[in-house]
Amino acid sequence: MKRLLFILATVFVAYSAANAQDYKTGLGLRGGYPSGVTVKHFFAQKSAVEGVLSFGWGGIGITGLYQLHNPIPDAPGLKWYYGFGAHFATANADKKNPFESEYGSKVFLGADGVIGLEYTFKDAPICLGLDILPIFNIIESPGIWFNAGFSVRYTFK
Repeated sequence: MKRLLFILATVFVAYSAANAQDYKTGLGLRGGYPSGVTVKHFFAQKSAVEGVLSFGWGGIGITGLYQLHNPIPDAPGLKWYYGFGAHFATANADKKNPFESEYGSKVFLGADGVIGLEYTFKDAPICLGLDILPIFNIIESPGIWFNAGFSVRYTFK
């Protein structure tokens, strides 16, 4: 009897862990700002990190975010998430910087927040994300800005 209970408990724990998150790593594209290549990796059931490598205004940007994901009851595959992170970006003198009224090379550094929704398809290795990123530039053009984006990722278990 103890052996049967042990086996059932092991199967239950393994099943719960396998279904606790929809994917382990996702790789795809992000539109909006920042737009570019996005990678998200789950370290635990609810916690993930996301990196965005973006291109624009003749420069390059890197954004890193730590996120906490929460399921939405009665909506399988749909989660809401929130988190925080940082960004580093450059803008070239040849392109007009959207945060400035003048041309010139710029380097940006700041803190980011994020809140969003993510849907993972049950029968396809695809997830879709929509989020808002309030950012606070510390170096170059200090101030608070609100960005948004839409992501499509191929997911790996």
